[in-house]
Amino acid sequence: MCRNWIGAPLSITEKLKLINKKQLAVSYAHIVLGCVLGGAAYPLFLTPNNIAPGGLTGVGIILNYIFGLPVGMTSLALNVPLFILSYKAIGGTFAFRSLIATLLFSVSIDALPFSALTDDPLLATLFGGILLGIGLGLIMRGNATTGGTDMIARVVHRRFPFISVGSFLFALDFVVVVCAGFAVGAEQALYALISIFAAGRIVDAVMIGFTADKACFIISQKWEAITQGILSGMDRGVTLLSAKGAYTGQERPVVLCVVDRREVMLLKHVVKQHDENAFMFITQAHEAIGEGFAGLKEED
Repeated sequence: MCRNWIGAPLSITEKLKLINKKQLAVSYAHIVLGCVLGGAAYPLFLTPNNIAPGGLTGVGIILNYIFGLPVGMTSLALNVPLFILSYKAIGGTFAFRSLIATLLFSVSIDALPFSALTDDPLLATLFGGILLGIGLGLIMRGNATTGGTDMIARVVHRRFPFISVGSFLFALDFVVVVCAGFAVGAEQALYALISIFAAGRIVDAVMIGFTADKACFIISQKWEAITQGILSGMDRGVTLLSAKGAYTGQERPVVLCVVDRREVMLLKHVVKQHDENAFMFITQAHEAIGEGFAGLKEED
């Protein structure tokens, strides 16, 4: 149990303040680590191979190729007016964190003392995209972003709701890639598309989670036996979902059980043991939180 400096138990208000401070510290830790990792992707892989993975940093790489301008400071200079235009529309807290992230990200690109790890453009594309995706994902988990283009996309979406944020950003990235194709070369533009795809998938993985848990849905007339078999034989929780057959009109529960991928075969065995004709479908559970999995824990 947490206590204050005189040894008395903390009040609810004091506990909430402590939790908020911890969450704030974690958010900024994500931002700092993400900026360093994402920034390192440029000197290690992207900039030496002239791969422009969209956004204003992609514009920075194009200008670096043509005029020799530093990528980080160029993207920062381009971001400043966009921050000014979109600050009021997105809220102070998010804008402040994003400003810090943009500054640190831009500095990391130019200041990290790394040299290129490879001159193979395909390797640079893949590993640059992966490292950039990890960095951007961590920054987003810290409730921030690294570019004014994200902010402009949010502003445009609020003004014109039929234009989604994702569609607007994709259009901007596409324009940057096309410009890279004209300025640097068609091959570099194609590599940039691969890098954007890789970074996007990694961002999703970092944001949602890397778990490989499976959500298993089972429909069977012998649902009671199957439920007991899972509870006693696998020590996993089971949820019964109310369902009704469209053809028969009969009420029959759907058994839902979330398991680790290594337990899927055991679950299939339990179901088959009780009903070989059971209908079962398995989906990916991107993140499982709760008893038996990762927990949402708060320190007492």
